[in-house]
Amino acid sequence: MIKICMIGTGYVGLVSGACLADFGHHVVCVDIDAERIAKLEQGEIPIYEPGLKDVVANNVRAERLHFTTDLATAAKDADVVFIAVGTPSSADGGTDLKYVFEAAKQVAQELSKYTVIVQKSTAPVGTARKIAAIINENKPKEAEFDVVSNPEFLREGSAVGDFRQPDRVVIGCESTRAADCMRAVYRALYERDTPIVLTSLESAEMIKYAANSFLAVKISFINEIAHICELVGANIDEVAHGMGFDKRIGNKFLHAGIGDGGSCLPKDVSSLIHVAGSKGYEAPLVSAAHRINYNLVDRALEKLTKHTGNVKGKTIGLLGLAFKPNTDDLREAPALRIVHELLRQGARVKVFDPVAMDNFKKTVKAPVEYGRNVYEMAADCDALILVTEWNEFRELDFNRLKHTMKGNIFIDCRNVYTPDRLAAKGFTYESFGRGKP
Repeated sequence: MIKICMIGTGYVGLVSGACLADFGHHVVCVDIDAERIAKLEQGEIPIYEPGLKDVVANNVRAERLHFTTDLATAAKDADVVFIAVGTPSSADGGTDLKYVFEAAKQVAQELSKYTVIVQKSTAPVGTARKIAAIINENKPKEAEFDVVSNPEFLREGSAVGDFRQPDRVVIGCESTRAADCMRAVYRALYERDTPIVLTSLESAEMIKYAANSFLAVKISFINEIAHICELVGANIDEVAHGMGFDKRIGNKFLHAGIGDGGSCLPKDVSSLIHVAGSKGYEAPLVSAAHRINYNLVDRALEKLTKHTGNVKGKTIGLLGLAFKPNTDDLREAPALRIVHELLRQGARVKVFDPVAMDNFKKTVKAPVEYGRNVYEMAADCDALILVTEWNEFRELDFNRLKHTMKGNIFIDCRNVYTPDRLAAKGFTYESFGRGKP
C-alpha cells in the first residue's frame, strides 16, 4: 500500500483519488475549498459522474479514502503527491499555471523524506521541470524527490471506467526509483498487462496535447466534410460510415454536428497553438481545426434563422446544456454561446437538461426559462435546438411536441434523427451534412 496525497478534487483529482484508493492505496484528497471537502466527507459528490459516488462511498467506508483541507499534513505523510489542480486558459490562449506552481511550493515546504511529485494536471511542455525548480528552491536541503509527468486521459461521463481500464498509462520520469514507484502506484493495471509507457518529462506532457489535438482535428475534419456534403448533396452519415471501415482511419470521432466542448479538447488545442506560437510556429493544421470547431455554433444559428428569420421576439427552446451526455460540465459547452447569442438578438430562451440545469443556474446569470421536462420547456416554442445528445432526447414524442409548440422548426445539432422521420411528423428539420444542393 502506497500513501498518496491528491491535491485537487475536481474531475481529475476526485476520480483519480477514488480509483487509486480502489486499487488498495491509502489516499488523502486535499482541496482549499472547505465547503467542498465538508460535502465530500458527508458523501455528497460535487460533480456528476456515473459510478463515482459508489467508488467514493466504498473506499471511505474501507478507510482508504479521506478528505481534508490540511495540505501540510497530507503531503508530509505521503509517498506520492499528485498535483491535480485547475489549469484554466489565460487571456492569450495559453495556460494559467498559478495553481500548479502554488501547490508545488506548498508541497516542497513539507518534504521530509523521498517523495514522488506527480504532475497530473494537463500543462504545457516544460511545466514538470518548472515544478522541479520550484521544489528545489523551497524544500528542506535533506529532502529527496523526483518529479513525474503522468497525464490523464479521462472522458467525462465515463471517467471511472477510463481510469480502471485505460488504453495506456503514460509516465514521464528521469529516474529508475521514480519509475518503480509509479509502477507500484499502478500495480493493479500493470498486472493486467495495461501498457505502461515510460518517456521523458517533455514527451509525456506532449503526448497529452498531441492526442487531444489529433481528436480535435478529426472532429473538425468530419465537420468540414459535412459542410461540403450539404453543398454537393451527399449524406455525411453514409460518407462517415464508408470511411470508418478503413483501418487507417477507424470509425471513432466521425460524427458530424456542433463540435466538441468541455475542459479538455478546446483548452488543450488552444494551449498547444499558444506553445507553438511562442516558438515562432503557427501550427496551421491545429489552428484551422480550432477555428472550424468554434464556427460550428454559428452554422447552427444560421440553420435556425434560415427558417425563423430574425429571432427577436421568437421563443427558442434548447434540448441540452452540458457539453456532452452523462455530465453536468458546462465548460466550453456550445449551448452557452447559443444561449447568449439568442438573448443578444432578443429571443426568449427556454432550456431543459436532465442533469446540468442546476450547474447552469449557478454559473450563468442569463434570463432564461427552465422546463421541468422536454414538453414543458417546448410549450409555445417557435423552434427547438437539440444541443446535447442525452439518451432521453433520442426517442421524443413528436406528436406531443407538435401540439405543444407554436412552431415546427427542429434544429438537430447532433444528427440524432433523420430528415424523413421528422418530415413525416410535420417538422421543418435541419441537421449537419445531410443537405441537398
